[in-house]
Amino acid sequence: MTSLEHLKQTDTPIYDLIQKEIAYQQSSLRLIPSENYASLAVLEALGTPLSNKYAEGYPGKRYYGGNQYIDEIETLAIERAKKMLGAEHVNVQPHAGASANIAAFFALLELGDTFMGLELSQGGHLTHGSPVNFSGKWFKPVAYAVDKQTEKLDYDAIEKQAKEKKPKMIIAGYTAYPMQVDFKRFREICDSCDAYLLADISHFAGLVVGGVHNHPLPHADVVTSTTHKTLRGPRSAFMACKADLAKPVDKAVFPGLQGGPLENLIAAKAVCFQEAMQPSFKQYARQIVKNAKAMANELMAQGLRLVAGGTETHLLLVDLTSLNITGKEAQAALEEAGIIVNKNTIPFDTKSPFVTSGIRLGTPSLTTRGMKESEMKQIAQMLVKVLKDPSNAETKRKIRSEAEELCRQFPVYPELG
Repeated sequence: MTSLEHLKQTDTPIYDLIQKEIAYQQSSLRLIPSENYASLAVLEALGTPLSNKYAEGYPGKRYYGGNQYIDEIETLAIERAKKMLGAEHVNVQPHAGASANIAAFFALLELGDTFMGLELSQGGHLTHGSPVNFSGKWFKPVAYAVDKQTEKLDYDAIEKQAKEKKPKMIIAGYTAYPMQVDFKRFREICDSCDAYLLADISHFAGLVVGGVHNHPLPHADVVTSTTHKTLRGPRSAFMACKADLAKPVDKAVFPGLQGGPLENLIAAKAVCFQEAMQPSFKQYARQIVKNAKAMANELMAQGLRLVAGGTETHLLLVDLTSLNITGKEAQAALEEAGIIVNKNTIPFDTKSPFVTSGIRLGTPSLTTRGMKESEMKQIAQMLVKVLKDPSNAETKRKIRSEAEELCRQFPVYPELG
């Protein structure tokens, strides 16, 4: 991975930038909850001549010849994903999480149909009803909200709203919600208004597989997920559904939305699924949650307010209002100190999504590096020092040095030496 000799000879500027990015990933503390480090095995699968292949269609039903081994690889990926998630049917061809969500909409709804998803500024995703996204332009979104006092989902209120609005589909699963999702309760809500349940588990799929988060099956009609977040695979996605929805789901992916699948990515996904079924993965998933809770507890002990009072998952939202600093300012200051986070709105935020009143933190990447609760406490203290004095260059220099030392102790790829 770090030699790339042919690339170096062919395109030195790109080679140099890749080397800088590799070094940057190694030497900074990454707390973005949607990021992780794929294994060397996954990265090796990505960089193979499978990228040379066209394989429109599905195993055994291709529009191109010469796909004997491609069929075997994709079939293996499908079977592993079914076993990993306990699913009746799986499609491994979606290129990304947004692609999977588009396919779910096309499989379950007609253009203009009403659906419900969590308000974007409260933890929903662009594809859950944003007016600038396909979901808000081509369909009729009805946003539900968290409770203003608890900042948690109020399932009774969501059920009341669903009975009034009569959506054809409800989306459960979020990008910035720190609590677990009760899929059984969502199934009851969907049954009360005759709606499909779409579970978008992109953020916490690894926690589901690791047994530390509520499982979407058999409650959800369709499950969508990325593979690169807590699942720790390549940047891609997959879909799972009940057997009776297999045909519309497959047709929505191909030929509905995509042409040739990316078979090098599918091979990497197969490797990821195999890794996720190992005993060590359950330990990793448990540690993610332990680490998130340890970080949350220390941040609160240092006087910061966390949305919803803490976390049950891999992520936490920090309300910066009391520190008189915006999320945008905090993100920039922490990056100077070698700590990578992202600005994020908090429920009922008064600032714009480009400024925000909060930051979003996550522990998957740190957990992959082998860090545990003691390191989370240390990093939380480092965060607070910067946040309380964001313009102090000396403080940021000291914290950056501390961050780099932690990174040396916990390398991303210790196999490389």
